[in-house]
Amino acid sequence: MSTLSKLRNDCFALPAGVHWTPVSEALHLLEQRLRCCVPVEQSAVEDSDGRILANAVTAVRSHPPCPNSAVDGYAFAGGLPAGAHSMELREGRSAAGVAFTGRLVPGQALRILTGAALPDGADTVVLQEDVRIEVGQLHVIGPLRAGANVRAAGEDMQQGAEIFRASHQLRPEDLGVIAAAGLGEVAVFKRLKVAVISTGSELRVPGQAARVDQIFDANRPMLCAVLRRWGMEVVDIGIVPDEAAAVRAALDRAAELADVIITSGGASAGDEDHMSAVLRASGGMELWRIAVKPGRPLALGVWGGLPVFGLPGNPVAAFVCALIFARPALLQLAGAGFQLPQALHLPAAFSKSKKPGRREYLRARLRDGTVEVFASEGSGRVSGLSWAEGLVELPDAAAEIAPGQTVCFLPYASFGLL
Repeated sequence: MSTLSKLRNDCFALPAGVHWTPVSEALHLLEQRLRCCVPVEQSAVEDSDGRILANAVTAVRSHPPCPNSAVDGYAFAGGLPAGAHSMELREGRSAAGVAFTGRLVPGQALRILTGAALPDGADTVVLQEDVRIEVGQLHVIGPLRAGANVRAAGEDMQQGAEIFRASHQLRPEDLGVIAAAGLGEVAVFKRLKVAVISTGSELRVPGQAARVDQIFDANRPMLCAVLRRWGMEVVDIGIVPDEAAAVRAALDRAAELADVIITSGGASAGDEDHMSAVLRASGGMELWRIAVKPGRPLALGVWGGLPVFGLPGNPVAAFVCALIFARPALLQLAGAGFQLPQALHLPAAFSKSKKPGRREYLRARLRDGTVEVFASEGSGRVSGLSWAEGLVELPDAAAEIAPGQTVCFLPYASFGLL
């Protein structure tokens, strides 16, 4: 466990008199109360995909480092006016990694290949298919502007320029940029360790024998995969039965191994909701009744100084709450800052009458430039998660959605799921 500073048991306490928390307020509270909790380490660039930068990255040299040719052709000095021209063709050539060491004087040209350093005395390259070579002479028809077919030194990146800010989560294409800028390693935050616990005596591991009154644990494989997509290290604690002692033992084990704990199931206030009961008994739990559908109860607590996110047991609600609430909070703890998804505003291909009071998220996908929603809003229809390509976000207020009306679509990609 690498947490730098433990959380207070009351860090998730809601203001007095609050019973239902709007989604926007819940997100604001999470942003205000959580801070990065992982230390910094050095990472080789080639091993840094998905890592979060602890410091800004600056180029240690310019890219390209010197003027070079963008084409195979012939280098010379200055442009050419219209008409026929002849130049002396120097012996030798400049190739990528094998630069010409001499200097050209006006009226001379040199063979040059793509990516090769421009020789001293040259600033322009003419394409090889636009010239004619005869007995040491190069013949070309102008016009050709000075600087044609040349990449200037530092035109992509200048030495000392900031190329990535701190808190940026690195992607494969970013590693290419950093390597081109001359860095072999970068300072990153250690991967956030997230323990995942499924609770429920009715749960069985997928593939095991199960009675008709038992179900397979869909949440743990799903949440573990989501967390890995977000660049986090998963600590799989497994399935815990509905017994207070077993729940306490699982939380203790998670606190020893991880920085954050995510549970699913037992987050409400029923007779068998032992997760919330155990956290409440420790003095470190708040049951946030968030005005959201699906996933109203969200248990936020502290165990051994670690934040605990108690997601609903229903797989659809657990998935939606993980995307909407857990992701920005976890990224904040991991050093990437609090990130909300980028929305697309597109025409609806569905009708819906929405009551006021809760923000709703519908499983949705894009077809022919419009947004269609899953046939059923039932939270038990887990197949709708993979049918969908994202979520439609409907506002807290009442709404009447008709085909063609603009709606807010949140693609899975905006939640870091590709």
